[in-house]
Amino acid sequence: MSHLFAPFQLKDAVLRNRIAVPPMCQYSAIDGLVTDWHLPHYTALARGGAGLVIVEATGVSPEGRITPGCLGLWNDTQAEGLARIAAAIKAGGAVPGIQIGHAGRKASAHKPWEGDDHIAAGDPSGWATIAPSAIAYGGNLPQLPRAMTLDDIARVQADFVAAAVRARDAGFEWLELHFAHGYLAQSFFSAHSNQRDDAYGGDAQRRSRFLRETLAAVREVWPENLPLTARFGVIEYDGRDEETLQDSIELVKAFKQGGLDMLNVSVGFTIPDTSIPWGPAFLAPVSERVRRETGLPVASSWGFDSPANADEAVAQQQIDLAMIGRAHLSNPHWSYQAALQLKEAKPSWVLPAPYAHWLERYRIAQ
Repeated sequence: MSHLFAPFQLKDAVLRNRIAVPPMCQYSAIDGLVTDWHLPHYTALARGGAGLVIVEATGVSPEGRITPGCLGLWNDTQAEGLARIAAAIKAGGAVPGIQIGHAGRKASAHKPWEGDDHIAAGDPSGWATIAPSAIAYGGNLPQLPRAMTLDDIARVQADFVAAAVRARDAGFEWLELHFAHGYLAQSFFSAHSNQRDDAYGGDAQRRSRFLRETLAAVREVWPENLPLTARFGVIEYDGRDEETLQDSIELVKAFKQGGLDMLNVSVGFTIPDTSIPWGPAFLAPVSERVRRETGLPVASSWGFDSPANADEAVAQQQIDLAMIGRAHLSNPHWSYQAALQLKEAKPSWVLPAPYAHWLERYRIAQ
């Protein structure tokens, strides 16, 4: 058996393999609600053979959505729709996960295919944004956010807790906190976007306070037997990589002490002017370092679309789970194709019987 198809267990969540579908925004919700798009989308991904399917970035509040088309989890009606998604993922053989977050100064944006920029001021479809400091992201997201008060911080943290409770009650068995990609939590940690002079700004320890407190608050309500994870940008590729990575590793150690079970390693994306070394599995060495120096299991995406490099990264203990994103949009049965390429003895086991019988019969006939 290849390393990619070895089972993986974290707390009581048992994954049939090391393949995970990461959160990928569909921008197809209405008022944060699940629509007819979502159920077949997530059902297909789960039936395709991945061990874990994580539902897209889901706003903890209306202002926390990236776009008006993003899912939300700030009311019970939204939770009812998401419960159907969780049940469908589990019925498809995958562990149902969900990512909750707040987009901060990157919120109130158009859908990517409608401009991927901030909604113009005065447009009723948009809203005012908030952030640690009144600093715009720049580029195609020029809107100046309002600097958060201490009351704002407490309110947003309470929103995370309420969303986690709803996710728990909806049947999700894996929770990921979105602490990455220049959204609110990441922007608290980054010196590029956080210039506060209070207890939430300054050195790395104070800039990490929002993240540590939010994790602690969610830890109180999320079941101890189920994985509590986070996606976090440990590096920016802004010319200060080693300093940022060292600070990030210290924070991940604190996450572990605070009850985090796994880290999904990513890039900060806090400023538009960076030099990211895009390429196959480019985050694998960074992920391995985080794993080695913190002792925390890690996952990562970005460039693991090849079964060979995903399998190698798991085999070399650089990552514990391979997050396979866009390749799953191209082919929901990516796991089956990976099993064929990696010469699994019975690749059909990753498919539901109505597909497996005919595909395997045809394959053998060839």
